[in-house]
Formats: sequence, C-alpha cells, structure tokens
Amino acid sequence: MGLRAVVFDYGMVLTGPRDPDTHDAMVRLTGLSFERFEDLYWADRHAYDEGKLTGDAFFRKLGRDGGLALTEAQIHDLLQLDGQMWSTVNERMVDWQRRLKERELITGILSNMGDSVLEALLATHAWIGNFDAHVWSYQLRIAKPDPAIYHHALGKLSVRAEEALFIDDKPENIDAARGVGMQAIRFSTAEKLREDLIAAGLDAELPLP
Repeated sequence: MGLRAVVFDYGMVLTGPRDPDTHDAMVRLTGLSFERFEDLYWADRHAYDEGKLTGDAFFRKLGRDGGLALTEAQIHDLLQLDGQMWSTVNERMVDWQRRLKERELITGILSNMGDSVLEALLATHAWIGNFDAHVWSYQLRIAKPDPAIYHHALGKLSVRAEEALFIDDKPENIDAARGVGMQAIRFSTAEKLREDLIAAGLDAELPLP
C-alpha cells in the first residue's frame, strides 16, 4: 500500500525560527532578562498548547510568575507579538505542499498550537487553508507526542498510519509518529529533507522539495 498523505508540523517546518526582533520586543516589554523570559515562556507552553491555558491566561501567569504587574495593553501587545513571532514562512516547504496537492496527495497540518497564536496565523497566512486537514492541539486538549493526537489526524485524513508520512522538527514527536505506525522524517532544512526522502526511497512516490 503506497503513500497517500503527508502531514506537516507547523512551527520550524512550514515556518522558520522565531523572529528575533519580535522576540526581543517581547523581552523588552516585560523588562525581564532574556534568560528569565525564556524560562517563564516555556514553563507553561505545553499547557497552553494542550488548551489548559488560553493565550490571555498564559501571559497573565507569565506575568505573575515573573513578579510583573502587566497592564491590559501589555497583555494585548504580548499576544500580538507572540503570533507575529511564529509567522516567518518557509516558502520552500509551502511550495512543496502545493506540488504534493498537484500530485493528488492528501496534506495535513498536525501542530501543537495555542488559541491566540492560531488566530493570528489564520488572519495572515491564507495558505493554511490549502491543506486538507488541520489538527490544532488546543482544540482537542491533547498535544504531541500523545499518540491520541496522531490517531485523530489519521482519522481526519481518512488514511491508514502506514499510508502517511509525518514531518516534524522534534525527535520525540517523530518517535511518537513511528510508534503509531506512520512513516516519519525529522526536519531541519528543506535540503536535508530532500536527501532523507531519497534515502528512504520516497522520491519514487513524491515530488522533492
């Protein structure tokens, strides 16, 4: 049974690294050190991705934990900047998705994503609508690498696990995809992905990025 679907992570696959200028603006807004901001930002990010916190609650908690008295305007600005920070498009990967569709392959996005970031991205990235299925973790209250979210994605795509290729930048998410029977490749660059697709013999089934 051949490959029928390609499933993409969003951040660091369809987009590039966090925009450094936007990140610096968030750090300056809080007045925290770079290291302290990073500690607080990532401490509850998985809970945010799981929908246990809204974006508003996430930044209010960051403020409390950091000993800050953030104003409503500052919370608003942090939410806007957070969405902007994850908006740098990897044009080569987005173009590859279009070419996969032209070859009649099914494409999906499976992403750990919080509500406010998604709202910002949908407002600016119309190409997200070109994917056949979207699985956003906060909407399900489960996040990668929980096997349940992969099974949910396969159900939305109406394919068997062995018929789907999953691409993600994090090794734990790749391991989880393989654990449910999906083919999976860890992403770093489009050029490395091209090499890995050839090494796996998938260039016979897929156009190359």
